[in-house]
Amino acid sequence: MYKSIDLSGIWNFQLDGEKQGANAPFSDTITLPGTTSYFKKGKRNENIELSFLTEEYKFAGYAWFSRTIDVSEDVSDKNCFLYLERTRVTTIWIDGVKVGTQNSLCTPHIYDVTNYLSSGEHIITILVDNTNYPTKGGHLTSPDTQTNWNGITGKIELQVFDKVYLSDIQVYPNVKNKSIIIKSKVIGADNGVISISATNFNSKNEHKVEVKNFNFTSNDFSVTYLLGESALLWSEHEPNLYKLNLNLMINSVTVDTNEITFGLREFKTQGDKFTINGVKTFLRGKHDGLIFPLTGFAPTTVHEWLKVLKISKDYGINHYRFHTCCPPEAAFAAADILGVYMQPELPFWGTITEENDKNHNQTEQDYLIKEGFSMLKTFGNHPSFVMMSLGNELWGSKERLNIILKDYKTYDNRHLYTQGSNNFQFCPIILENDDFFSGVRFSRERLFRGSYAMCDAPLGHVQTDMPSTMKDYDENICPTSLKEENSTLNNDVTIEIQFGTEAKTVKADYSEQLIPNVPVISHEIGQYETYPNFNEIKKYTGPLKARNFETFKEKLEDKGLGDLAEKYFKCSGKLAMDCYKAELESAFRTKKLGGFQLLDLQDFSGQGTALVGVLDAFMDSKGLISLEEWRSFCSDSVLMARFNKYNYEAEENFNAHIELCYYKNTPLNSFKLLWVLKDNNTIYENGEIFVSEADQENYINIGNINIKMPNLEVMKKLTLSLKIEGMDIQKTYDLWCYPMKISIDKTGLNIFDKLSEEAISLLEKGENVVLFPKLNTLKKSIEGFYCTDFWCYPMFRSISESMKKEIPVGTMGLFINNNHPIFKNFSCEEYSTYQWWNIVSNSRSIILDNTLKDFRPIVQTIDNFERNHKLGLMFECEVLNGNLLVCACDFEKITNEIEVKQFLFSILNYVRGEEFKPSLKINISELKNIL
Repeated sequence: MYKSIDLSGIWNFQLDGEKQGANAPFSDTITLPGTTSYFKKGKRNENIELSFLTEEYKFAGYAWFSRTIDVSEDVSDKNCFLYLERTRVTTIWIDGVKVGTQNSLCTPHIYDVTNYLSSGEHIITILVDNTNYPTKGGHLTSPDTQTNWNGITGKIELQVFDKVYLSDIQVYPNVKNKSIIIKSKVIGADNGVISISATNFNSKNEHKVEVKNFNFTSNDFSVTYLLGESALLWSEHEPNLYKLNLNLMINSVTVDTNEITFGLREFKTQGDKFTINGVKTFLRGKHDGLIFPLTGFAPTTVHEWLKVLKISKDYGINHYRFHTCCPPEAAFAAADILGVYMQPELPFWGTITEENDKNHNQTEQDYLIKEGFSMLKTFGNHPSFVMMSLGNELWGSKERLNIILKDYKTYDNRHLYTQGSNNFQFCPIILENDDFFSGVRFSRERLFRGSYAMCDAPLGHVQTDMPSTMKDYDENICPTSLKEENSTLNNDVTIEIQFGTEAKTVKADYSEQLIPNVPVISHEIGQYETYPNFNEIKKYTGPLKARNFETFKEKLEDKGLGDLAEKYFKCSGKLAMDCYKAELESAFRTKKLGGFQLLDLQDFSGQGTALVGVLDAFMDSKGLISLEEWRSFCSDSVLMARFNKYNYEAEENFNAHIELCYYKNTPLNSFKLLWVLKDNNTIYENGEIFVSEADQENYINIGNINIKMPNLEVMKKLTLSLKIEGMDIQKTYDLWCYPMKISIDKTGLNIFDKLSEEAISLLEKGENVVLFPKLNTLKKSIEGFYCTDFWCYPMFRSISESMKKEIPVGTMGLFINNNHPIFKNFSCEEYSTYQWWNIVSNSRSIILDNTLKDFRPIVQTIDNFERNHKLGLMFECEVLNGNLLVCACDFEKITNEIEVKQFLFSILNYVRGEEFKPSLKINISELKNIL
């Protein structure tokens, strides 16, 4: 390049919502890069959006930008290109003469303006349209994520080249030969010399590469450049990079210089695993929808992306999957530096059709295919760009998808490709040209994710199974024997599926059980919701406002529960972190899995407001879990114990198998595992296991712990701690141990299963009454469900209703008054823990909305922010002249569970004692209405 002329700064500006055309002179100014919303242009939006953040200055239509530039004499005889990074549909005029229109959402708009610029002043006019897209645009234009902004958010410059220059330089690494193939177009000459040199950076070691000159005799230049045996490889662990310098010389005079960053790497597959430079890796991915609440659009500077990606790496992430979007150049450059494996995706969430199909849209399909080629050409040199997907949850023609894949692979073999993310949902298929598979199931019952929406039932093991650490997905991914499933899905039938935020009817093809022959990535795992943190509202200082949060806060306050908002947030969040631990460990235990893509490390601001992250939408910690603890179950080395349950009787045998999922780049030949079983004050058991040869590749069976639980007189929470000596690899598990032979004495107590006339009579006489109501008799109650809500209740409630399927329970764990004397013999946290799983799963929570504002259940179930019911699993009150305790749990069904016995023992001791003195009163008619 001869030089670049920066055109950022102040531009003349005009909004044109009605698309009437520009009026000169323009009536306003704006700073570019930026968006109309960011600079508060137009009419203020007074709407309150509940499903996503509210864009305060929302605008759809034409935005006109104009400025005068002065072209110097030295530029006037050169090749000039107007470069617009990260914009919408643009049309360009110079001095009133139309140059053209471009519409890429993913790559820069580059206009050849050579014939429009002579020396002197010229007026550049740019029309940006954020309405007339050839495709909907996925998360590149969605209000759920970065908004459908209008403007230009990246580089705006005039790029000037001499008459002879290099164009479209592509670098193809060859790890085996320690070389690169360089391909380019030579514009303006068909013979000359190109001098090539390479200098490494971002490395611990220095590597100098010999400068070499290559002759070319045509416009197409292709050469192999040897880096030498000491060449440094790029990976997540050692992201060594090179700057490649190419000097184009004609008659010994340099006429063009170029600098390209590349990494020497080979990202391939081997059986069921991905490999980086021949070494197996496990993808620890996150979903990304380009959520940036302070701007409403994705950053375009390397500095900003380094900050974002480093946070993810700190949380154990080594892989990004961009949902129906492609990030800007700066994201790839930052990922190159940090060692992050990137998977952009075509901006499409729909159906790929054949030409003769109904509703076929050839223009859209051609656009999407072209967009993919443009992404490969523009970003393909980045070593971090390792994978590519054709879209999200696609349906339609498998044959057409396969052809598109083949064409991309033929064009650029530097990346791995997949047909899409979770395509065909209940009816998955692996195509001939798929390099890997991304999905959630191989049949209705063969699941390899821990949680699902109710409309996609069956639910996952984290949602339904008694807690243990035994679960993996190996048998579901590659069954040792295939079972016939009772499925209503057959060839040539239609089924109704969840599609985005709605329902869709599709043709199903469910003719065979699928056995994968490529690496499998579990798609969008997690989705465990936390209650909103209303303290976050003040952080929205940019163009996006959290009016949804404000509304949810008002609704909670209207229910008289506003003072519990902080508790709801923290307690639901603690449960969500336990769910994520169970989810992620299941993935790390699965030997047949190639990786996962978490949804998400951060909150998702749209689709009903899905607060599913350990981080908020700003990538700030929510304070729910320490970074160290999170990394103990999400990193390149995860230590795990397999055991059947979390609750034990004193002196009961505890058996655990210890294993290590290990993907560090340092050899682990021998090591020592240290383990200890303890509480806050006492070590009960400890030991060590020495592993002399860790020769099981990435899955190392360390050994077994076989001990008896301590002989305790009172129940205690114990901690099993595991640590590999001398390394930062550790893990803890909470266990609960209870005394032997717990005696349930109901003598002298008035216990009923309904509010009978006898019970009322006793209350009138001033007696104490205990009510364990039959669950099927409760008039106003909600099913007990231990796991926190999936994704977002409003969205999936609506989808279930439209599909006429069961509505999700929608609760978010417990808030427990754990200092209440009823827990004297059942010590617990104020949030859900596994000692409560049987109790909650066999309970109902009674709706107490009409009780006094100050009335608080002892054990309260946290409802979602849409309903905000006051829900009581256990509560007490003064009724008539007596005292009443209500616990809506089916104790008879689970009476043999040790933790249930202890819970019941603690309840009965309390109501028998002097401390049973409820402070709030409920009148008998109100109580009858509740029960």
